[in-house]
Amino acid sequence: MTTATDVNQPTLQPAAPGGRRLTLPVLLLVIAGALALTSIVRIITGADGITNVSQMSTALELAVPIGLAGLGGLWAERAGVVNIGLEGMMILGTWFGAWAGYQWGPWTGILVGIIGGCVGGLLHAIVTITFNVNHIVSGVALNILALGATRYLAPLAFEGTQGGSAKQSPPVESLGDFTVPGLSDGLIDLNRQGWFLISDIAGLLGGLVTNVSWLTLIAVALVPATWWILWRTPFGLRLRSCGENPVAAESLGVNVYKYKYLAVIISGGLAGLGGVFLSIVANPFYLEGQVSGRGYIGLAAMIFGNWMPGGLAIGAGLFGYTDSLNLRGGAENVHALLLLAAILLVLGAIWLAVKKKYVAAVLTLVVGALVFTWYAVTDEVPNQVVSATPYVITLLVLALSAQRLRMPRANGMPYRKGQGK
Repeated sequence: MTTATDVNQPTLQPAAPGGRRLTLPVLLLVIAGALALTSIVRIITGADGITNVSQMSTALELAVPIGLAGLGGLWAERAGVVNIGLEGMMILGTWFGAWAGYQWGPWTGILVGIIGGCVGGLLHAIVTITFNVNHIVSGVALNILALGATRYLAPLAFEGTQGGSAKQSPPVESLGDFTVPGLSDGLIDLNRQGWFLISDIAGLLGGLVTNVSWLTLIAVALVPATWWILWRTPFGLRLRSCGENPVAAESLGVNVYKYKYLAVIISGGLAGLGGVFLSIVANPFYLEGQVSGRGYIGLAAMIFGNWMPGGLAIGAGLFGYTDSLNLRGGAENVHALLLLAAILLVLGAIWLAVKKKYVAAVLTLVVGALVFTWYAVTDEVPNQVVSATPYVITLLVLALSAQRLRMPRANGMPYRKGQGK
């Protein structure tokens, strides 16, 4: 006889897509290997900008809103609700954060921006959970609604104010930032030496302790906090059970509707916080269109991270780094990274050959040869390629990681209370 416990037991087992689980030592080894290859490329090409402190600091700043949007998607989808509306929730966060920030200060702006994102999350929850509307349709509609609402509200709130216009808010007071004295200067000096690997590690660490916003610290802390809440507390277990098998969860006394609502509202709040970061930290004002697809890239980072906070953080860092190439010597750095891409493709071809996937190995090797030829016969890449790099990386990463992904089993599936009876 099958009991309720038997039904629920398989739902929260670790995902087992093809291949072994990536452990922390292996992950650290992979990161160290990637840094070593990057260091070799830096020395060969002379593109010191790819790992300097300024580059890494910019990459961190650009990764934060992507990571917050990804965390928002993680909360919702772990409860079984697909949240394509992250972009719209971020837009609400940018507008409400700047609107409150320029009147009552940046910390009030942060709070109001989070509330604005939560309102978007609540709307998405009502439509998808209560009325069972398709999650994708609801998310797309929310994105359109948020964009239209802020375009309507911006002229009413900002036009005629000092420094404001129909598409821009007045400046918001700075939150301030901090630099770790002594350590920051030491790492900058070490990074300038140009030594193999050591200078690159110094550049990475220097970016984490130089001119860091207080909101960045909060955002970084939310990654381990999310992991602890969702994987180490009864609340998190119940919430994840709603995304794996809501019928079994209901049979064990879990109020599935409540947990889904809470997850999507928290999701909206996190996305709203990402929007606040854009309108208070990245730029000290609201500007129409400043979200610029980061909600979608955050969703991609979440998928790349296999619906786990740690993997999501790595994905956000990768996308933030490629985005930073647009701001700091992009053409030279992207050209240098062509050599890195060629090396990685050759190594990938060797790995596929070892796995006896000969067709895939040959195709990968051919692509690697083409990328190397592109690097060898040119001195720089067009600006259009630099601008498209973050989006190309997004597509490539998702394509390459697709085989190991495993979303929550009930993600996006309609649910009605009592349907398991």
